[in-house]
Order: sequence, then structure tokens, then C-alpha cells
Amino acid sequence: MNVKDVSQKSEQKMKKAIEAFQHEIASIRTGKATTALLDRVKVEAYGQTMPLRQVGNVGVSDIHTLLVQVWDKSMVAATEKAIRDANLGLNPAAEGQSIRVSIPPLTEERRKEFVKLTRKFGEDSKVSLRNHRRDMIQEIEKLEKEKAISEDDRNRGKKDADDLLHRFEKQVNELIAQKEKEIMEV
Repeated sequence: MNVKDVSQKSEQKMKKAIEAFQHEIASIRTGKATTALLDRVKVEAYGQTMPLRQVGNVGVSDIHTLLVQVWDKSMVAATEKAIRDANLGLNPAAEGQSIRVSIPPLTEERRKEFVKLTRKFGEDSKVSLRNHRRDMIQEIEKLEKEKAISEDDRNRGKKDADDLLHRFEKQVNELIAQKEKEIMEV
């Protein structure tokens, strides 16, 4: 194993951290209907808890309305209850085998809460990135102790680790700014 291998492995881990962050912030309400809002909803179905997407299709009806098509008619009430109890501030309305979920406009206070939540997720993501950088540096130092790489390679590897971290932190900051803009947009 050399510095390049360690760097590539760390870069993959950092990319996964960014993807996880993107998934986290996708579920934060922005005032517009998006199917990601219901990703965390779990429905009590057939004696077990399962994600909403396993009991029906979720689609966007219009900019302020989601439409959930439940596959099993007997699951409509349970699905409606799960959406209501998901603490998203949504009020679903059953219509036959489908459920309409109106997305109410966000209050200024609620928008600020969501901005704080976005920043918290961003900071958690940055901590994860820093941990990956630390692991990368430790692996590089271990390789140097084993005489597998030179001191110059170690220094180059540390610089690569810092460069990777800065690149991915910049990406997180851009995603945070973009999400904040979406949230604060009236």
C-alpha cells in the first residue's frame, strides 16, 4: 500500500460522508413539496415498521402538495397516521387509496429552526470529514514507521489529506448555503 492508495480510500470515504449529508438535508422542509420530505416516515404495516416507500408511491402533485398512492387499501389509515405522527408539521388527508399531503408555508421562526438544523448537519458532516483525514494521516504515518514510504511521501500524503479535507469542507459549505437559500426563500 502506498500514499496514493490511502488517499483514494480516504477520498471515497469523504465522498460517502458528503452523500450522507446531502441525504440528511434533502429531508429538511423548504416550503416546497419534495418526496424526500417523507423519506424518514415509518409505517406500522403487517406487524412491523417499514419505510413509507415500501407501502406506496410518493409523488409531487404540485408545488405545495405531495400525493401518496398506497398499494394496499387497508394500509391507508396507518400510512396517514404515520405521516401525521412523523413530527413534520404535515396534515395528510386520505382520498380513497391515496393520501394528499399539503405542505403549509413555513413561518419565519420555523425557517430559522431549519437553517440551524441544516448547519448542525453540516457541522456533523465536517466532523466526519475531519475524522477521515485523521485516519488517513494515521495510516500514512504507520506506513512510514513500517519503512514502506519515505518522509517526503509522508509529508506529501499529509498535504493531500489537508487538500482533500478543504475541498470537501468547501463542498459542504456550498451545500449549506444552497439549502439555507432554499429555506429562506418565501
